[in-house]
Amino acid sequence: MTKLNIQVACQNLKQGNIIAYPTEAVWGIGCDPYNEVAVGKILSLKNRPVHKGLILIGASIDQFEPLLRCLSSEHRDTLSSSWPGHITWLIPDTEQLIPEWIKGSHESVAIRVSAHPVVQELCTAFAGPIVSTSANEAGEEEIRSRLILEEKFADKIACIVDGDLGQAAKPSEMRDLISGHTIR
Repeated sequence: MTKLNIQVACQNLKQGNIIAYPTEAVWGIGCDPYNEVAVGKILSLKNRPVHKGLILIGASIDQFEPLLRCLSSEHRDTLSSSWPGHITWLIPDTEQLIPEWIKGSHESVAIRVSAHPVVQELCTAFAGPIVSTSANEAGEEEIRSRLILEEKFADKIACIVDGDLGQAAKPSEMRDLISGHTIR
């Protein structure tokens, strides 16, 4: 991984392009979550309906601070004790801070602070969270090989951030912060 590669990825994010990057378990694709056109490109690429929503991934809990203001200290402690890590939390967006094209038909938003060094460096350099979804079409198997990623998506994404996948066997666990239920 090179600093230049991270800088190029961030420039592409700011230009509304889609990038690919390694995560804890699979190759992910992402974009600027506040760019509706870019999010639309990801949904189209994945053949994923907008109502399902997307995950936001960040480098630190501070990158999600505006969303956390309304949470109880107990809920904040739950998040802090699990991050950085391989757990995605559904949290209420009571102040409507996150666009509908990210939340889909939900009142909550899926967020995660990754422990993966490439994701951490990328989100730190971007100065905020990015959309994170597995680099595959809806219903297809997640991609764990850079070669397969390049074969399937090289002409559809702006750049691939260098790095190795983490050691997780499957994508992040997803839990609802308020109910405590495991979603996946």
